[in-house]
Amino acid sequence: MLTITDLHYKIAGRPLFEGASVTLPTGAKAGFVGKNGSGKTTLFQLIQGFLAPEQGSIDINRRARIGAVAQEAPASAMSVLDMVLSADKERTALLEEAETAEDAHRIAEIHMRLADIDAHTAEARASSILKGLGFSLERQNGPCSELSGGWRMRVSLAGVLFSQPDLLLLDEPTNYLDLEGTLWLEKYLATYPYTVFMISHDRDLLNKAVNSIIHLERGKLTFYKGTYDVFEETRRMQMELQNKAREKTLAQIEHMQKFVDRFKAKATKAKQAQSRVKAIAKLRPPEALFDEYSAPFSFQQPKKSPASPMITFDNVSVGYGDKVILGRITNRIDPEDRIALIGPNGNGKSTFAKLLSGELKPMGGQMLRAKTLDVAYFAQHQLDHLKPEQTPYEHIVDLMPLESEAKRRSRVSQMGLSTSRMDTKAKNLSGGERARLLMGIITFGGPGMLILDEPTNHLDIDSRDALVHALNDYKGAVLIISHDRHLIEATCDSLWIAEGGTISVFDDDLDGYQRSLTSNGTTSNGGGAQQAGDRKRERQEAAARRAELAPLRKEIKALEQKIEWKRKDLAKVDRELENPAIYSGDPEKAIRLGIEKSKIEDAIAALEDQWLEKSGQMEEAQAES
Repeated sequence: MLTITDLHYKIAGRPLFEGASVTLPTGAKAGFVGKNGSGKTTLFQLIQGFLAPEQGSIDINRRARIGAVAQEAPASAMSVLDMVLSADKERTALLEEAETAEDAHRIAEIHMRLADIDAHTAEARASSILKGLGFSLERQNGPCSELSGGWRMRVSLAGVLFSQPDLLLLDEPTNYLDLEGTLWLEKYLATYPYTVFMISHDRDLLNKAVNSIIHLERGKLTFYKGTYDVFEETRRMQMELQNKAREKTLAQIEHMQKFVDRFKAKATKAKQAQSRVKAIAKLRPPEALFDEYSAPFSFQQPKKSPASPMITFDNVSVGYGDKVILGRITNRIDPEDRIALIGPNGNGKSTFAKLLSGELKPMGGQMLRAKTLDVAYFAQHQLDHLKPEQTPYEHIVDLMPLESEAKRRSRVSQMGLSTSRMDTKAKNLSGGERARLLMGIITFGGPGMLILDEPTNHLDIDSRDALVHALNDYKGAVLIISHDRHLIEATCDSLWIAEGGTISVFDDDLDGYQRSLTSNGTTSNGGGAQQAGDRKRERQEAAARRAELAPLRKEIKALEQKIEWKRKDLAKVDRELENPAIYSGDPEKAIRLGIEKSKIEDAIAALEDQWLEKSGQMEEAQAES
């Protein structure tokens, strides 16, 4: 379907592709992964012909239709459903021609072709796609111009899915979807009948919707069969094997070089020495493979510890103007609570986040919050609050007016921004870099609670892992609104759901929520009310058991995360110690690394002992219940 050969391309003198080659077979479903800014979107522009390669070629099946989501969402007066139907250019052209055609043979050809492309079911198919992406029947019949930018992007996505191109190019399609839309898209792509090439940093999507991965790293493209987890494991094994082969070759070169250095001046050994010089010249150690650096996140710990509960709600309602969006909210938030707020877009999740942050005031009921509570609120629209003409360093100056430049730059570095990016205007930063800057600014004072509304939209997979690590280290309360299931499962202990005009506790996990979506909440006839009552009691009992075990489960999850990161630290130290040059070039560094390795191994052993103890307690508690 797609063949890329010896591709070279630069942007502003920075090479993105250097001799990149890969083949995407017809019918493959490939996830496209790589660091932010490595050139993934640029490759899509090259494939579509918007850019031209400096060298090399991109070959696509001549008959193949390429489909991609438009960069600008439609804002016309056309209805949402008609806009999606118009995406099938052939069907639209045939229907228009059928109204004016007079030749009987041509009319017959048109209707035969319409039957071939299943035109009579087009409206039902388009409506089904829109429903899966969250559009009610009423909204499907409404004009596109009344939709927000995010919903119009969904219309664009629906249109390209409906047109069913032979090569479907998707660039972070879940960035404007909620969890429900993401789950639907995952299933849709898994059964899509043609070739899919998708940029995504969503682990779950890449594990369930694709059967191969194309990895962009250091200007090269590499094809891997399997899901993202398979790719990660395969790549790790390849790195270990290649690095071991490199070490073996370097040791062989070193051994021969010692012989040359010792005997090259001796006439009796000159021939053997010269032979080894030629052998050394032929030996080419494989290139060392290592993970590209991913800057960590660092959140300031709460400077004040509010009393429990931090926030209480008693029949609270909230909305805009005179319109109530959410009501009947009765709940509480305690220090160190980890909450994921789920529910379809449009049900009030962002409204509730604004209520918590203080952007909105209650319209009714009573909401009490601790006097010392400071809340940090991250949302995509707040990226616009950054000053585009100012650099990250200049953003920090106002927050640290009396500190030295060195301390200010140190704080910017803690946000994960490199020295060169500290002095880059905010408007020229990538989406991920702007997100890091904003998170660093809003958490500058050590808030007692973080509210994160879709924080991962601009982050690559390694940065998402770094965010998980930072959230698990953070001691305050956290509320997350996200379609990223990995983030939710790795950081949150409880689920709250926005539905039916209120916010309530969801007494199940994400798998249970997904099952509830597919079942549509229906009950069978005959005893349906009794079954519903039984299920409610079961959920209540399960929720009570989970509440009892929640602190222990939280401790186990935190230990697992700490062990994982310690092992990564150990792997980095091992890679440095495996380099023979360190022992001859800087023996003191080797000693320091050896000491560091011993400390990390001791820390891992201690954490694993704690994990075994807590896991045993969990098993006993579950057995008793």
